[in-house]
Amino acid sequence: MPTYIKQSSSLYSTMDDYYSFQQLSREVEETELFKYRSYTAQFGHYLSRLIAGIFLLSIFIVLLLRWIPPPTTSFILQRQYEARQNSQSLDIQYHWISDDEISPHLKMAAISSEDQRFANHWGLDVNSIQKAINEHKQGADLRGASTITQQVAKNLFLWPSRSYLRKGVEAYLALTIELLWSKERILEVYLNIVEFGDGVYGAEAAAQRYFNKSAKQLSKWESAFMVTALPAPKRYNLDNPSEYMLGRSAWVMRYMNYLGNDTYLEKLE
Repeated sequence: MPTYIKQSSSLYSTMDDYYSFQQLSREVEETELFKYRSYTAQFGHYLSRLIAGIFLLSIFIVLLLRWIPPPTTSFILQRQYEARQNSQSLDIQYHWISDDEISPHLKMAAISSEDQRFANHWGLDVNSIQKAINEHKQGADLRGASTITQQVAKNLFLWPSRSYLRKGVEAYLALTIELLWSKERILEVYLNIVEFGDGVYGAEAAAQRYFNKSAKQLSKWESAFMVTALPAPKRYNLDNPSEYMLGRSAWVMRYMNYLGNDTYLEKLE
């Protein structure tokens, strides 16, 4: 056989192998791409179902707590865990009372101190948030602008550290709570779960601890003084009040009068 014919046959054979290899490579790539897309679709499907499940569960729990007193809170559980980790003995004082067992003075003191626009917002006070941001841009320390509803969401369900994730979940829960609860219920839960001192949670436990009386019997001054521990009871100790706390309690009483006391509370009904 002539040499050029042998060379031509060899060339054709080589090209056939090359094209076969290219086709096989494409088939392998298409198979891998199909598998990747299939896995991605499955992951997206399961993730969407997980998110929907968490969403529905959160709605159910918030709706349930509209009528049922929470047996404990996320913050109480975390405080108990910290005590065990540090081998500390901690006596948790937490006693739930109904709305009509809480002094109107304490309700107004909490609103005056923590959330003056409580009756008007839907869980987030946009004006206070913007004001805090503007003050921070001008050099002031970044202060909190959380509403009472946000504090309820945080204390009930979340963790104390600051992060964009936690603030996002907190905002979602606050809006959900505002949608499903009345303002009176939000304030009732807040005053039952907020920490007034180390291991002292709620208005009744705090009133008994610091004034040896029930939360319903608290006077205007006692109520204003108690809320000076909020929202940082580890920094502001009611057993050893600072000059700032005494001055703050006087300011709270003045603001209670400014808001209208019982007239303001009627807006929540």
